[in-house]
Amino acid sequence: MGRVLIIGAGGVATVAAHKVAQNPDVFTEIMIASRTKAKCDAIVKAIGNPNIKTAKVDADSVEELVKLLSDYKPDIVMNLALPYQDLTIMEACLQTGCNYLDTANYEPKDVAHFEYSWQWAYKKRFEDAGLTAILGCGFDPGVSGVYTAYAAKHHFDEIQYLDIVDCNAGNHHKAFATNFNPEINIREITQKGQYYEDGKWIETEPMEIHKPLTYPNIGPRESYLLHHEELESLVLNYPTIKRARFWMTFGQQYLTYLDVIQNIGMSRIDEVTYEAPLADDPTKTAKVKIVPLQFLKAVLPNPQDLGENYEGETSIGCRIRGLKDGKEQTYYVYNNCSHHEAYLETGMQGVSYTTGVPAMIGAMMFLKGIWKKPGVWNVENFDPDPFMEQLNKQGLPWHEVFGGDLEL
Repeated sequence: MGRVLIIGAGGVATVAAHKVAQNPDVFTEIMIASRTKAKCDAIVKAIGNPNIKTAKVDADSVEELVKLLSDYKPDIVMNLALPYQDLTIMEACLQTGCNYLDTANYEPKDVAHFEYSWQWAYKKRFEDAGLTAILGCGFDPGVSGVYTAYAAKHHFDEIQYLDIVDCNAGNHHKAFATNFNPEINIREITQKGQYYEDGKWIETEPMEIHKPLTYPNIGPRESYLLHHEELESLVLNYPTIKRARFWMTFGQQYLTYLDVIQNIGMSRIDEVTYEAPLADDPTKTAKVKIVPLQFLKAVLPNPQDLGENYEGETSIGCRIRGLKDGKEQTYYVYNNCSHHEAYLETGMQGVSYTTGVPAMIGAMMFLKGIWKKPGVWNVENFDPDPFMEQLNKQGLPWHEVFGGDLEL
């Protein structure tokens, strides 16, 4: 049905490639490309499908991307690289007539800040080119938006209160590790929190607001209010929302290590000068510029290597309160994902799995012509029903609770 190019070779890209290969009726030709071709080759070997092509590309270079896209001519590009590279890949797609999908919105390298404005600015260019760009098609953002759209379509006349809740109750048996790219992870959770209430955005100090929430099959876990990008689009697309918040769990040990990392300056994203000994003469030094957070990333455990001994599960969902037929209703829709089951299927842990599977489904929706309209769109702008159906078929089954206590 279609030719797909996956850019990236990390945990999410690995899961997405496995799931793409499992659906050959939709994805008839596959290529994986990243800065290190050997990583792409390793994914192909793990999948066991020699027909999957691989290529080397620097996703920071529009020129390299344009050459690859012009040669391969994919129907859709799945950007599963770094958020820094969203704009270069979108630009290359426009120059070569390719459709686009990603899982996280753009972040500039020099500022720990993320919002959709940079990518929404491409809307008219994609419309004029007759191309579709699907933004934020992971789990959160991604499934969280689809869940909200599904609730609005089937269960509410008016959504008033939205809380997205994300719990990782797994144990990877490491003193400190992040479940996805350490640089991106630490940048995001150390910035100020933000939530939407009564028509305005309210900023909080990092981790300032927290409370225990009870997650299905897991129990109570301390949950922290963060800024998260899907709130930005959801409050625009559902203007009846009075309050929207995002909550994520963190263990005390993780927070203690994170506090130390910040206090000793290792979370800095600006360059520092380091006197490094020369390899051929250790008695001499040369001045080298390094970014502390990038150096920290190099010495922390690779998120791709966490899966084998990862126990427990994730639980991510939307807790919604609003009106139906003039009466107040509460609704909770969620998925629980086992780290071990994800590893057995794809070799990756559950956090990569819950992002990679929805990315594949989004590309499937496009290739089937269901999510296909010129412009730049967030996932809630499309029909949620066929996506929800595929979640159940592709390994992320969802559950509903009507009229329950949302605790929020």
